[in-house]
Amino acid sequence: MADLINDMELGVSENQIAKTVLLATDHAGFELKEKIKSFLRANNFVVEDLGAFSMDETDDYPVYVHMAGKRVSAEPEKYVAIIFGGSGQGEAIVANRYKNVRAVVCYEIKEDIVKIAREHNDANVLSLGSRFGLDEDEAKEAVLKFLTTPFSGDKRHMRRIAQIDSEPRSENSF
Repeated sequence: MADLINDMELGVSENQIAKTVLLATDHAGFELKEKIKSFLRANNFVVEDLGAFSMDETDDYPVYVHMAGKRVSAEPEKYVAIIFGGSGQGEAIVANRYKNVRAVVCYEIKEDIVKIAREHNDANVLSLGSRFGLDEDEAKEAVLKFLTTPFSGDKRHMRRIAQIDSEPRSENSF
């Protein structure tokens, strides 16, 4: 893992790394969130844990993910988020309800999905499912790729993001 960190630091985006990393989960992602939180803090990332703060099988992910989505939406220049759940799917759906949020789900790192999501879509929320796909080391690798890969700034990608953002939210959206 140390080699991975050293390799990843070569392509670090100061803008992305300078952001506070928000973490949010329910019981399904609690264990993985705690491991990622320790990993990030050990590697000098600024981390803010929005919960859950204990294992409670009756809690619900929207409570915590709404907090992360609101914060990233309000200040996308200041925050990125990593959200956790059983599948990561519902969590991404909740986060994507907010303006300025571009949440992606990652189940595997083989195809550099996280890297492409950052480079092409300027993704600012990474959703990880604790019950599918990634083991702890792969989750750490995905998180590092997410936090250290800069948005390309390519005109075609900027145009597409503008097109995504141009459609107004319905009156029932947040």
